[in-house]
Amino acid sequence: MFADLHVHIGRSENGKPIKITAARSLNFANIAKECSDRKGIQIVGIIDCASPYVIEDIENFLKTGEAYEIKDGGIIYKEKVCIILGSEIETSEINDNGKTGSAHNLCYFPSLADIKAFSKEMTKYIHNITLSSQRASISAYELVDIVEKFNGILIPAHAFTPHKSFYGNCTSRLERIFKEKFNKIFAIELGLSSDTYLADQISELETRTFVTNSDAHSLPKIAREYNKVLLEDISFKELVKALKNEDGRKIVTNYGLDPKLGKYHRTYCEKCDRPIEGEPPIKECPYCHGDNITMGVYDRIVEIRDKKESKSPKNRPPYVYQVPLTFIPGLGSKTIDKLLNTFETEMTILHKLSEDDIEAVVGEKVAKTIISARNGNVTIQSGGGGVYGKLSVD
Repeated sequence: MFADLHVHIGRSENGKPIKITAARSLNFANIAKECSDRKGIQIVGIIDCASPYVIEDIENFLKTGEAYEIKDGGIIYKEKVCIILGSEIETSEINDNGKTGSAHNLCYFPSLADIKAFSKEMTKYIHNITLSSQRASISAYELVDIVEKFNGILIPAHAFTPHKSFYGNCTSRLERIFKEKFNKIFAIELGLSSDTYLADQISELETRTFVTNSDAHSLPKIAREYNKVLLEDISFKELVKALKNEDGRKIVTNYGLDPKLGKYHRTYCEKCDRPIEGEPPIKECPYCHGDNITMGVYDRIVEIRDKKESKSPKNRPPYVYQVPLTFIPGLGSKTIDKLLNTFETEMTILHKLSEDDIEAVVGEKVAKTIISARNGNVTIQSGGGGVYGKLSVD
């Protein structure tokens, strides 16, 4: 099964804002349809489901008869997609320097009743529960117990990004944040600017499962990163087993961007408006000699790592660099639509088709570009400071 566990909702069905920076077309029903009809994703985590507006949309969606809840957790849509109900919560932390920091947490729940109860509980700590990723007046250490109370699990989100993440701006070690509850954190989300090679330079993560998710803010961005998961069937219960590596269930492969394509891979000088290449960690701009910089993920990991070399545990799945269709040079929306209309899903195009198959629909040049990207024959200019990296085909 393919799984993307971090997809936002931009607006509710009646136009109420949920994630301000996300597209209006991102609502609960459209996400389900996109995963089923165009992406080929069997498990999707929608992480704005604690908003009362979204809860209302989910209840109406279930009434249509196109979807239903299952005993082992999750909502099944058209017998094709299992929707995992989640909530992204920003917690208040004290960083290693004794200053206030903040981090995003992905909280997932088995049933609509569970996330409704969680939503009601979180109104005690969040000023506006209707909006996504809102700041809570509690720490992640406290949040773990609340999530567990309502049968949920917690995964640190985009763990290394310079803003709103644990390693990025709160701590050099997760165990300092979660203390004796660290054993309840059995997975972390790597984020677009990191990969397994980088994360496995931190020894406390050797026993944690890595997940790669899109953090999609528009429908086309769904599954720009995703996971291949070995399960008996699609449900919340089975997904949790895979994240815990239990009973033969597991993450088989992490598919993600080359970290250089991510928005925060290298340190970025805000004054010069450019990413800074060079020996990490970079803490001063070599061009203007200023310190008004946003530290990149790569630089931050080099700064806090405690292993001289990256060595993954034996059960760590491979990390496969994946270039989504939207990132491939020369592929506009009309060409992508033509491919999807012919071959149905992006997963089929990215994983299964031969160059001849693709060429028959969109011509030789586009086919060669897609296959070159699949085979890693690309050159990448690193991203940073909120600007994506740039890709060119060799």
